[in-house]
Amino acid sequence: MFNIERWQEIFEAISKNKLRTFLTGLSVASGIFILVILLGVGKGMENGISKAFEDDASNSIWVWTRPTTVKHKGMNPGRDFHMTKEDYDFVQLKHKDDIEYKSSVGRNWNGVISHGKESGSYRIEGIYPGFQFIENESMIEGRFVNQKDIEESVKIVVIGNKIKKDLFKNKENPIGLYITLNDIPFKIVGVFSDKGGDREEQKALIPASTYAKVFKDGARVDLLTFTLKPEENFDVAVDKSESFVESMTSYLKSKHIIAPSDEAAIGVNNSLENAKRFYALIFMINAFFWWVGICTIIAGVVGVSNIMLIIVKERTKEIGIRKALGALPMSIVGMILQESIFVTAVAGFTGLIFGLILLELVGPMIETEFIANPSVNFNVAISTVFILVFAGAMAGLFPAWRAAKIKPIVALRDE
Repeated sequence: MFNIERWQEIFEAISKNKLRTFLTGLSVASGIFILVILLGVGKGMENGISKAFEDDASNSIWVWTRPTTVKHKGMNPGRDFHMTKEDYDFVQLKHKDDIEYKSSVGRNWNGVISHGKESGSYRIEGIYPGFQFIENESMIEGRFVNQKDIEESVKIVVIGNKIKKDLFKNKENPIGLYITLNDIPFKIVGVFSDKGGDREEQKALIPASTYAKVFKDGARVDLLTFTLKPEENFDVAVDKSESFVESMTSYLKSKHIIAPSDEAAIGVNNSLENAKRFYALIFMINAFFWWVGICTIIAGVVGVSNIMLIIVKERTKEIGIRKALGALPMSIVGMILQESIFVTAVAGFTGLIFGLILLELVGPMIETEFIANPSVNFNVAISTVFILVFAGAMAGLFPAWRAAKIKPIVALRDE
């Protein structure tokens, strides 16, 4: 029941000790403020990592070769070797039940692409149709490379949006027009965009079979890339991807006479395994942030408890008079608790509001490689404040109970 006289007493007590009340509230508010900011930074890191994984499919596996580092079967370290179409065919046939999308990739890093008077140096890649989904590439115009293009080794090309802007200046639709790739004419059948931005859009994609005939001798490929079929459980998906990588690398080492202990000769980028490591790191960082924030809040709550003990000590005679006039112990407890809860609640919501305002104003301006749009779940934040209010009540409970047990005669003698 609302008691205006009690509220008047609370405000009067606060007004008599403005500095002490302010400093107590500041310790509580800063605890909530720090926790909100830390949780926002943690969420921003999670968003940043998620954004980094958007560039490619979330379950992609990429494999490439590097010079050997271990002597094996009479062959010295430092030997270069290259994967072939035969390797690609073997792996995708052996694991056909597990693979969702697949492609080998042949790369020419310094291809010269021209149209009319415009030309530039861009990446040329020979790929399979599944490459579109592995790279998360969206078609802006036209179509992507299809299986018929592979079978017939046709001279068609799908260009990135950056190449379109450079060569055509957005003045005409390039579909159906011809450009030259290293002085060889190719017909444009599509334009794609990539979340990786200009870096991923300055490449031209042609059928792998055409690339093998036109740009490189034989069946050499520079990359093997796959995505595996989705699994219901993340840990199961990680285990399957690790098993797939182990089987593939074992085959490649055996085929190309690489020492089993040579970990550097075959490069692997397993996005699921990377995601598992990153999210484990994020969990540890968030746990640390929670620990720091909670410790700060506890320090504030302890401050509230100490202040309430001081208040009880200062008002000992007043409490004795109240009890002598018939005040019940629970009314004394209620009086102390109400003041404790009021100070904690006001300080807690103040810290929450300032923390949310700061994240709202500054968050959108923070855009780094590892942090994006730092924010905090409002339900989590508000729940934290209510827990804090409950903690404030507990902080005031001991002083309140101590005040209720004071005997009137003892209190009246207090100086």
